[in-house]
Amino acid sequence: MTETNLFLRFGVALIGGILVGMQREYALETPDKPLAAGVRTFALVSLLGCAAGLLCDNTHSAWPLVGLALILGAFLSVNYYVEASQGKVGLTTKAALLLTLCIGALAYWNFLALAIALSVAATVVLSIKFEVHSFVQHLTHDDVFAALKFAVISAIILPILPDQRYGVPPFDIFNPRKIWLFVVLISLISFVGYVLVKIVGSKKGIGLTGLFGGLASSTAVTLSFTQRSRENAAFSHSFALAITIAWTVMFLRVMVAVAVLNLALVRLIWIPATASIAVGLLYCLYLARAQKNDGPQEKMVFANPFELGPAIKFGLLFVVILFAAKLAQTYLGTAGIYLSSGFAGLADVDAIALTMAKLGRDAGGIAPVVAARSIILACVANTLLKGGLVIFGGAPALRRAILPGYILLLATGLAFMFFI
Repeated sequence: MTETNLFLRFGVALIGGILVGMQREYALETPDKPLAAGVRTFALVSLLGCAAGLLCDNTHSAWPLVGLALILGAFLSVNYYVEASQGKVGLTTKAALLLTLCIGALAYWNFLALAIALSVAATVVLSIKFEVHSFVQHLTHDDVFAALKFAVISAIILPILPDQRYGVPPFDIFNPRKIWLFVVLISLISFVGYVLVKIVGSKKGIGLTGLFGGLASSTAVTLSFTQRSRENAAFSHSFALAITIAWTVMFLRVMVAVAVLNLALVRLIWIPATASIAVGLLYCLYLARAQKNDGPQEKMVFANPFELGPAIKFGLLFVVILFAAKLAQTYLGTAGIYLSSGFAGLADVDAIALTMAKLGRDAGGIAPVVAARSIILACVANTLLKGGLVIFGGAPALRRAILPGYILLLATGLAFMFFI
């Protein structure tokens, strides 16, 4: 090991200890109040962990680190006893000190990325104390039961489903695990939205769900909030904003997915995709202003954050559309690429985007222009389906709020597709 590398490892240990120690001092309500462990203590403990790792290597024994951990544990036990006798019960700082010792040791053993990640994670966990406690205090029995139901369908049912295709070729497209995975995804979007509403409030939580949910499945976001709109029509502008955000993010997600397989194809689709993103963002700004001007609204209550019924229904719809897309692609051949892309986009825009990206790159595949137009057409078709879900399944107020943006997105995608 070179001297430079050795100094780097001790430096990472020092920075990790300082980071956690700064949070502990910042969390102290009164600056003049004595603190059991602050920046200096945490920094020294991390350096001690790094030095103990060095001694372990040189002595070929784990005892230097074990002995140091025992000594530190004894000091922390005495400190806890003294504080407990004064009515102060808490193990957070003590646990953070032990973790900092491990961070120092990991830094010496060249797990630098892990050491930094643990330092940041510890700082974040220590910093969100009040938010976490506030969230837990607002939990109900139904909330815990909903989380358990989601755990059952995702951690128990999903792994035991067969991960293989069923059906007669070329229609062997029915994979139970992938279909159920989509059901889990829809349920997760709904549950994440509920958690965000609990943490940051109704309107902010809904908007964040649209943003992050759009990265995973804009269709799932659309289905979830369309169903919610029938229960909470007063929040239609908030739901419309979340749905429009998800639709807008979908175009960005498709561009990134295509870039992974075929960067050259991005140069063809970026004009219609960027135009659609711009239109979506502008309409999101309009909805955000309308949302602020809605005036006082009653607090939204999600009686059941886990809706399995609608998720299963959409899973069945996914299977039907997937079969229709495969049917068109099989019997229309190359001449039906656009038509099959439109059908496939109804079910899964990511799948058709990646397929076209691969075919547009491979020798003997399809022309890049055809591949690019097929991707945009799939995005438009996917938006068409999601808008249909809102129009036919959402509350009237949600339809009125989202219809102008829906028409603008469809028109923009189709118009700019000819610029490819």
